Amino acid sequence: MTTIESNQSNRKYMATGAAIIAVAVAAYGLGRIYPPLGPTEGTIAPADRYVSSQVGEGDVTLGDTSIPKLMQTDAFEVMTKNPNFRTLASHPGFAALAANPQAMSAIAANPNAFTGLAKDPAAFMATVNAAQAVSAAAASANAGQAQAFAAMSNNPAAFAAFGRHPQAFAAIARNPAAFAGFAKNPSAFSAAARNPSAMAAMSRDASAFEALSRDASAMSAITREASAFDAIAKNADAFSGLAKNADALSLSAKAASAFSANLGQANAMNGQVAAAMSQHASAFNAMSLQPKVLEAISSNPSAFAALGRHPQAFAAIARNPAAFAGFAKNPSAFSAAARNPSAMAAMSRDASAFEALSRDASAMSALSRDASAFSAIAKNADAFSALAANAKAFNAAANVNALNAMSANAAAWKAMSANANALASAVNAAQAFNAASAAASLSARGQFNARAMQAMSANPAAVAAMSAQPAAWAAIANNAQALQALSANANAFNALKSMSAFHALAANPSFAAAMGDARFAASLSNQ
Repeated sequence: MTTIESNQSNRKYMATGAAIIAVAVAAYGLGRIYPPLGPTEGTIAPADRYVSSQVGEGDVTLGDTSIPKLMQTDAFEVMTKNPNFRTLASHPGFAALAANPQAMSAIAANPNAFTGLAKDPAAFMATVNAAQAVSAAAASANAGQAQAFAAMSNNPAAFAAFGRHPQAFAAIARNPAAFAGFAKNPSAFSAAARNPSAMAAMSRDASAFEALSRDASAMSAITREASAFDAIAKNADAFSGLAKNADALSLSAKAASAFSANLGQANAMNGQVAAAMSQHASAFNAMSLQPKVLEAISSNPSAFAALGRHPQAFAAIARNPAAFAGFAKNPSAFSAAARNPSAMAAMSRDASAFEALSRDASAMSALSRDASAFSAIAKNADAFSALAANAKAFNAAANVNALNAMSANAAAWKAMSANANALASAVNAAQAFNAASAAASLSARGQFNARAMQAMSANPAAVAAMSAQPAAWAAIANNAQALQALSANANAFNALKSMSAFHALAANPSFAAAMGDARFAASLSNQ
């Protein structure tokens, strides 16, 4: 890492120039603090487990040296020289946008879902209202729904075809047993769809099936992936629930298609990943807002699952990656150090946590086998340090159930880890599926009206992201300056989206400490 100490001229630049950009950095950083998610929110029936104490709010302190330390990071040096970041941070409405930290991480991760929408305040508010309606239900997606998402992800072309014909799709989902046989005889389905009145399960929706039969592209996809009929039958309860609202059913199919598009060719492993992302949506959301963290964990799932059982020790490593990097090549030295943590400065503050880790034979074995996790953390030091600096965000990402799900399918996650941004987009698709499932359930109870469904259909990715923190998004919807800053800076947000330095820098809570200093604002205005 480039440091102030190693370069005297750089020290001068930092001392005199940092104030010029610090308000921009501080304002945006406040906005990137993670949403207040708990460690098991969004998970389904978590198994009993041993974990050490979680990271508490008191474990995260800024102190008087927080901003100087921030200025020594690679992320700070890279971003302060970036013209897109400077453009974004100098916008007069940016402070109003940044004042809603729970929303800023989602904007940074997927700006296209929000920047265009912000140009229409009424549509933005309608989308927030839809997200509010599905928020609680989306957080409690059950295992059956997760398996339905997996089934859709394994047959994305067929379900995308069904999604274009929601009335026919709903008829199939309402009575899956009547259609299961077509899995082995797709040509029989083609014949039946052309003459739907001859089949009781189709006759009620004859015109819909006739329209499907005339859609050559859809019929071809269904023929190629006829196993979709069997998948629906095996997950009958979940699909029956989705079928209560044809629009929600169609949205769920689109989410599965987007998931598969981001992760490449559909296969059984993708289905397992899909189920995990849907069932542990909150945890994966927290990881995905730092794409390099998600990439590193995906590359070393067994080791991170072990660390997930000891979140306080995990947080200590994430706060100071350089101190632990050497253990990648000498895991036995880590074992020895963990047994005597008081002898190592980076461990001594959390000595009891490391001692507990050292006594967990299974965890230590996993770390020894996959010691490259230490180097993965060090290579993405800014991202892990930023995550560890916010206790609630870290505890959400360190959800042991989500990490165990990744470890159980390690080969799949490792294969998918090469493209961090695509993996993060797949997480958003899983969230969109959960939101659609929630909408179907609420609609059946009369708690999700046509206007809300219209808003969700028009902006599924935005609703999915907003559902995690609807109150924060409502604050933006009610602030004209925040909406203007969002809508006017689409190019800057998109240019910065793929930069890990942007995500890491913006997530550092020391920005919040600088946010209220008027001298920073004055310095920025002089640029």
